Formats: sequence, C-alpha cells, structure tokens
Amino acid sequence: MIYDFHTHTFLSDGKNSPIELIRFAVVCGYRCIALTDHGSYSNLDFIISRLKEDCELAEKYWDINAVPGVELTNVPSKSIDDMARAARGLGAKIVAVHGESIAENVEPGTNMEAVKSKYVDFLAHPGILKLEEAKLAASNGIFIEISSRAGHSLTNGVAASIGREAGVRFLINSDAHSHSDLFKSGMQERIGLGSGLGKDEINEILDKNCPEFLKKIE
Repeated sequence: MIYDFHTHTFLSDGKNSPIELIRFAVVCGYRCIALTDHGSYSNLDFIISRLKEDCELAEKYWDINAVPGVELTNVPSKSIDDMARAARGLGAKIVAVHGESIAENVEPGTNMEAVKSKYVDFLAHPGILKLEEAKLAASNGIFIEISSRAGHSLTNGVAASIGREAGVRFLINSDAHSHSDLFKSGMQERIGLGSGLGKDEINEILDKNCPEFLKKIE
C-alpha cells in the first residue's frame, strides 16, 4: 500500500481537481494521499477549506485516507512558525514547508525556521541539508522528504546522507502535480535506492515511518 504525503491540485499549480487526484490515487493502490497545495496568508483559508471538502467526500465513499494539508511555499522564513500555526488552526492536518531546493530561489534560512517550528510536520526537498538542520528536525519530530520531483530530487543524496547521520525519519513523497506523477508499485523503492538509502532503510520508511506519520497527524 502506498503512502504519499505531498501532492498538488489545481487549487495551486497542479492539473487535477482534488477529488480527481484522489480517485487516481485509489486506482494506483494508495493507502493514503495528502493534498498539500502551495499556500501563504493570501490563500490558506480558501485551499484548506476546499481540500477538506473533497477529502471528506473521498473518505465517505472510497477506501483511502485523504488528508487536507498545505505546503508553505516561498514565504519569508521568519513567518513560517506563525503561518504554520494559522494553517493548523484552519484545519490543515499536514503542514509542510517548501525547503531550500536548488531548483528554486528559496529564501536562505527557510530550512532552519521550518525544523524549529512545532507546527510543521515535514520539510520538503530541503536541498543542501545542513547537519544542524537535520539534528533539529530529528529532535523536534519533523520528517525529511526524499522527493521524486524533477529538479527537487537532485539533492536527495545529500538529504539521505545528512539525515541518516542526524537520525531523522524520512518520507518518500511524489510531490505530484498531476495524476501521471503519482507513484506506481515499486517506484518509492527505486527513488529511495537512487538517493543512496539501503533496502532496510527503505523498508523502514515504507513499513514504519509512513504509518507512524499518518497516526501522528490523525
């Protein structure tokens, strides 16, 4: 069963409606899909309320955990803690932060502010993750993402290596922007191997970390 905690719909820059993306996830054999559209103060209330409606609809009729969330994206780093708290108050079950990917000009300091916040659940595609950031993530229970997204995935090896040294818990997410980006059977394992993780580590992520993360946010 597939757990994927990072996807996007047409409420931000994805191609599918929320319910449509969830339906494709059901067909792909997903156990859980989180919808985490890009957000800031300008749209938090809108996207979270809309995602909640389709997630509730999906769970009523289909055998899948559909989780409404948000990815705080390219926001001032010092605003992250307050913004994450606001998102949580609006009903986001997952708050992710768009990390310092080398594919975008994310404000320096974003990773650090994200892993310091008690309202953040995971740091997405952190780029050149620093050991200090990883250690804080580990101590604060914040997961680190291994991403299959083009561009963002270029530094998966750094995230895996530094995260392993710090003892972080990983998630392997698709960062899907279309139903065609969703994981198929075996793809998460290949993404993990490509990042330099061993088979035992990948099995721990998929069999232990993902169910624990889902339990944490429910």
